[in-house]
Order: sequence, then structure tokens, then C-alpha cells
Amino acid sequence: MQVFDVVIIGAGHNGLVCAAYLLKAGYSVLLLEKRSVPGGAATTEEIMPESAPGFQFNRCAIDHEFIHLGPVVEELELTKYGLEYLFCDPVVFCPHPDGSYFLGHRSIEKTCAEIARFSPRDAQRYAEFTDFWQRLLKGIIPIFNAPPKSIVDIAGNYDLQKLKDLLSVLGPPDKTLDLLRTMLTSAEDMLNEYFDSEFLKAPLARLASELGAPPSQKMLSIGAIMMAMRHDPGMARPKGGTGALTKALLNLVQSLGGTVLVDQHVEKVLIDDGRAVGVRVAGGTEYRANRGVISNIDARRLFLQMVDQADTDAADPELRERLERRIVNNNETILKIDCALSEPLRFEHHQHRDEYLTGSILIADSVKQVEQAHSDPSVGKIPDADPSMYVVVPTMLDPSMAPNGQHTLWIEFFAPYQVENAEGTGLNGTGWTDELKNQVADRVLDKLATYAPNLKNAIIARQVESPAELGARLGAYKGNYYHIDMTLEQMIFFRPLPELANYKTPIEGLFLTGAGTHPGGSISGMPGRNCARIFLHAQQPLAQMFKDAGESLKSTVGSIFRTSS
Repeated sequence: MQVFDVVIIGAGHNGLVCAAYLLKAGYSVLLLEKRSVPGGAATTEEIMPESAPGFQFNRCAIDHEFIHLGPVVEELELTKYGLEYLFCDPVVFCPHPDGSYFLGHRSIEKTCAEIARFSPRDAQRYAEFTDFWQRLLKGIIPIFNAPPKSIVDIAGNYDLQKLKDLLSVLGPPDKTLDLLRTMLTSAEDMLNEYFDSEFLKAPLARLASELGAPPSQKMLSIGAIMMAMRHDPGMARPKGGTGALTKALLNLVQSLGGTVLVDQHVEKVLIDDGRAVGVRVAGGTEYRANRGVISNIDARRLFLQMVDQADTDAADPELRERLERRIVNNNETILKIDCALSEPLRFEHHQHRDEYLTGSILIADSVKQVEQAHSDPSVGKIPDADPSMYVVVPTMLDPSMAPNGQHTLWIEFFAPYQVENAEGTGLNGTGWTDELKNQVADRVLDKLATYAPNLKNAIIARQVESPAELGARLGAYKGNYYHIDMTLEQMIFFRPLPELANYKTPIEGLFLTGAGTHPGGSISGMPGRNCARIFLHAQQPLAQMFKDAGESLKSTVGSIFRTSS
């Protein structure tokens, strides 16, 4: 039996980030990855080597905003290990059937000028809308970058400017109540409050719905922050694809002496006298963990499939039922379409400019269309009668991902994991078959071709991945790449459950990280970094507490002197 200080289940980007921090602290770490490729949802692969050799595709994640809200890239010095970010500008293009379009630049002023071509009033309101969300974002970033129940860590992340930003959206009692009301409403309600024009509200609703819920869902107005983030800190992609982030993390982990093993499907967490002491993988090999086991997969699968019921019940007799019944997944996931193209898309009906293709392209004709794209999957319906979609041509920003002069196309289409009236059929009983997924893909591409008529002739090859296939590849429950829904009652100190929200579990030595923990899904590395801090606290609680308190005081004092100078 091989022995390490820490064994991490899953080599997704959060698992790798967590491993890097623990290795830098002097612990030996083993990561075990089920697939033959590390990275989880953060991989770039040549998926059609025979029909499209040399074309590299992002298998899931593509646009990175959240990672620039935290210190992971700088603290781990990932640029030294090959990571280079390319920032998008423009960041969004959304064409509409009447010939109007929304073109969002990184600059707020340039974006307002584009909006003013169609609605001067909405251009003015857009500046106010963005200012509100950016002040709120800067005020809550310190909460993202700390374990949600660790007051010392959270306080240490604040400086005077961040406190000013937070207070600017709180203010006197009536202003605080107004903010609370805003948080309790929906993205759609807030967009209606600010704007008149459908050409603007539709793409903003589509971005808000990236959290995985319809724009009408109450208590999820925070989704409207997504466009503001594209202005600051900005939206970027690693050169070479999302997998380049994983590659840089792997380079770092291995340079620090970490071990990463692929094709290792963890079947069981070994518990001895109430403490996690290792894991067993398919085939029977066991790996010992002297200090702890960290799961990069969701808590539901961990405790319901990998931990003996007797061990879970001994630690918390209510946990299994709460994980099974309390955690919400609304059946929404994605059908993914990847295409190799002989030429880039051309939006001939919208005064085509190549810059339209730099950021993300949203097919969002109306807020109603976006609403149906997210509400239909919750009841098992496939919203493909008039598809809304998220489209990227990655090679316009990064030509290295395809042969010279050719391009890749990345399409995300929201779809149900379990198809209505198809239970027990198709892959894993979800109703998804090769025939069905290709029928849906045809309709999605037909819709895109109404905007970019050259699409059909440009396709060299395509691969379609159904929600069932994506769920199986990622090991995600119901295909949920966020592990659990990103709704307010499952965020911060409720994620995934209040008793698990600080990355620790009732079983001693067993920790959680990944998208199913605070602050949630997307490419950020924050769950990995935060989990590492909790692990280090658990090893030397008093020493770590004094260290954190000292760093917090130093940060605050430094902020005061910077502000006063």
C-alpha cells in the first residue's frame, strides 16, 4: 500500500489547486483521476483525430472570469508553468432577427456607445446598472476568497476600498432593504426595472441564466452580475484552451513532488475508527492517507456511493437522507456541439465584422426564448423548437487551436438530463440516444445558420455530446457540471449543506472541495484554495489561527497606509 499525507479524489482544476497549496506547505499529495486525462471540466482535447486532425476542443469550460477575482494565478505563479491568458474584446455579440444587435466591449463606455445606436436611454441606464453590480462584486469578493464560516479569513480579505464598495450598496436602512429586495427578486425583474429594449435585455438574461436557472427565478437576480464581470475583471481564455490551465497546474504539482495517477476510479473511502485513512480504487489497489482524504467530487456521490453507510451514520445519522433529499438539481444540463470549420462564421445580416467572433456569441432573440430554454428542461422537455444557445469560435482569439486558416466552433445548448416520457430508455435510462442527440444538434445548427448562412458549408466534422454522455464523462450527478444548482439556498454557508459548508465533513480527516462547495461552479480555483486553508487549520489550528490573524492585521494596516499616503 502506497502512503501519502493526503489523497485527493479527482484531478479537476480545484483538486489540482488544493494539491498545489498543500504541497507548498510541505505535505505529500496523491491525486487520483478517473479519466485518462486530468482536468475534469477544464480540459482541451483533440476529440476527432481521424475526421479533424489538429483541431483542439474545449470539452466543457471555456470563458474564464471568476479566476481573475481571486489570487490563485498570482499566488501559485502559474505563468511560470506555462499559463498565458488572452483577454477578449469585444466580449459579447448577440444578433437579433430585426438586424439590431448587442455588442459588448470590455470598455463600459464603448459598450454604451454601441447600445446608444439603438436606444440612448438604455445606454445611460446600462452605465448605472453596471456600476451597481461592479460595486457589489468588489464588496463581496472577499467572501468568495475565504471559507464561508471563517470570519478571520473573510476579514483579512477586506481593505478600505472593498469596505467602501460594500458600504456603497448597503448604506442607510432603506438602501440596505432595497439591496435585500434586489437579491430576492429575479434577473428578469431587474432587467425590466432598468431597460426597455429587448435587444439588450435578452443577452443579459441569457448570461444571467448561466447560473443554471430561468431568468424569472426569484432570489437569483445575482445572475445579472455576469455581464458586469466581463467589463472588470474581464473575460479571458488560456492560450491553447482551457486545458492549458490544467497543464500549468500539473506542471506545478509535479515540480513540487506531487503524484497524479489517471485511470484510477475511486470506489471506496476507507474509514478506520471514524477517521478517513485512505481510498480503494477499481481493481482493489489501496492508497493510504496519513493526514486526510479530500474529495473533488460532489458530496452526494461521495457519501452515498463511496462511504459505507455505517460509517456515515456513526458520524451523522441524518446526513445520508439530507444529501439525498435536501440537495436540489433541477434536471438542467447541456448538450455540447463541437465543430471543425473550414472558415469562421459570417453574420451577413448584421454588418459582419470579424470582431463579433472574439468573445462569446449569444443566440437570444428574446427574454421569453431564454426563459423557455431554461424552464423546459426542468420538466424534461428539449427546448429546440426555437433554440437559444451560447456559441464561441475560440480560434479567432487563439489560432493555435486549429490548422492554419481553419477554425473550431463550441456550442452550449441547455437541455434536460432526463427526457420527458423516456425514462428507462437510452443511455443510463435518460432517454438520450445517438439519434436523438443528432436530431437536436441539427435543429440547433439550423437556427445558428439563419444568422451565419455560411455555417453548413464550413463544417468539416462535428461531435455531439448528449447530457447523458457529458454526465458520464464528468461523473456529474444528473449531468450537473456545477455539482448542485447555483441557487441562493445552496450558496455560501448553505453549499452543499450547512453542516458541510466549510469544506469539513462529520468524518474526521475527510474534506470537500470542487464545484459543489463555496463559492460554486465555474473556473475559479477558489474552492481548492479555500479547502487547503481549512485543511491546514485542521493540522495546526492554533498556529494557523495566529498566522491568519497576523496576516489579516497586516493587510488592514497596509490598506490604511496606502489610502492615507
